[in-house]
Amino acid sequence: MIKGVKEGLLFLLDDTCKFETLLDELKYKLEKTHQQLLTGPLVHISVKLGSRLITEEQKEKLSAIIRAQGNLMISSIESDVAPAMNSVPSKLQMLTSIVRSGQTLEHDGDLFLIGDVNPGGSILCTGDIYVLGALRGMAHAGMNGRKDAIIATSLMRPTQLRIADIVSRPPNEWLSQDSAMEFAYLIEEEMQIDKLSHLHRFRNNPILLKGV
Repeated sequence: MIKGVKEGLLFLLDDTCKFETLLDELKYKLEKTHQQLLTGPLVHISVKLGSRLITEEQKEKLSAIIRAQGNLMISSIESDVAPAMNSVPSKLQMLTSIVRSGQTLEHDGDLFLIGDVNPGGSILCTGDIYVLGALRGMAHAGMNGRKDAIIATSLMRPTQLRIADIVSRPPNEWLSQDSAMEFAYLIEEEMQIDKLSHLHRFRNNPILLKGV
């Protein structure tokens, strides 16, 4: 479905059919039934994928069909699925616990911990680490070498952070007084901290991932 909106046009794409069928239908609409779109001035296009997940290769195929029409410019391509779910598939474990001093929690995959990690406690994961609580101990994500793994927490006060083989900078360089949830990630072999609300920029930006 193609709808006119204030910013330009909104493409609402079927999320139930096969992707190739979707491409064929979109191409037909643009070339056969919506020729009037191709004769006017520049039009900004927002694409909604619904619950469909697509790869970068599929996104490029979709974009190529739209860009082939000279006056259509893609502003965004969005899915209703949370950005974090677009990462490398992994086993997710949800756990309610407190990791106390001297304890080590290890998991193969992504870990969602509801609770605190006290000083002297450690979390080791091959995937992402999400702590709904205070992280005051050590956290190591991407143990198997995944440099696109992240460490997210409600309160970022760790003794040490590690992603893949990269160890965090000294705490006084990156600790903030922000009360918002934050996450740690790598850019070009260097660890950075940002608000969790900005995670989509990291997950969906190939430039930020070029060092992965």
